[in-house]
Amino acid sequence: MTDETPSAKTDDVPPPPPQVWPSLTARDALGLIRFLVTAFGFEETAVHADGDRVDHAELAWPLGGGIMLGTDRGTADDAWKLSPGTFGAYVVTDDPDALFARATAAGAKVVRDLHDTDYGSRDFIVLDPEGNHWSFGTYRGAPRRPSSQD
Repeated sequence: MTDETPSAKTDDVPPPPPQVWPSLTARDALGLIRFLVTAFGFEETAVHADGDRVDHAELAWPLGGGIMLGTDRGTADDAWKLSPGTFGAYVVTDDPDALFARATAAGAKVVRDLHDTDYGSRDFIVLDPEGNHWSFGTYRGAPRRPSSQD
C-alpha cells in the first residue's frame, strides 16, 4: 500500500447497499452453506433447492454484502460453469481473532495464520471444505469518493 490512498474526508459518502454478488459453485452446496454459516457467521437468506441440488442460495455477511452459490451441475451446457473449490474472497471482520477461533473450531483449514499486516489490518486465510480460499481481515478498503450522482 502506498501513501497515495485517499484518506477519509468529510465529503465521503456511505457506501450504497451491495449490488455486486460474488458467486461460487459447490459439489455439496447444502454442506457448504452449513459450513459457511457455522464457521464464518454468514446468514442464510435464501436457499432454493430440489433435494440435494441447490439451484440458488444467498448468504448475507453481517457487516454488509453477501455471496450467491449453487450446486455444480457438471454439464457441458451449464451457462455458469465455475469449478468448485476455485473461489476466493476477502471479507471484512471487526474481530478476526474470534472469527479465526470459530472458523478453525468448525474445521476450516488454515492457509495463513492470524497476522498483522504492514498496512494495519489483522488477517487470516482459511479454506472451506470445497477448497475455496477465504481471507478475513480488518482492512475496509480505501474510502469512497463522492460520485457525480451524489
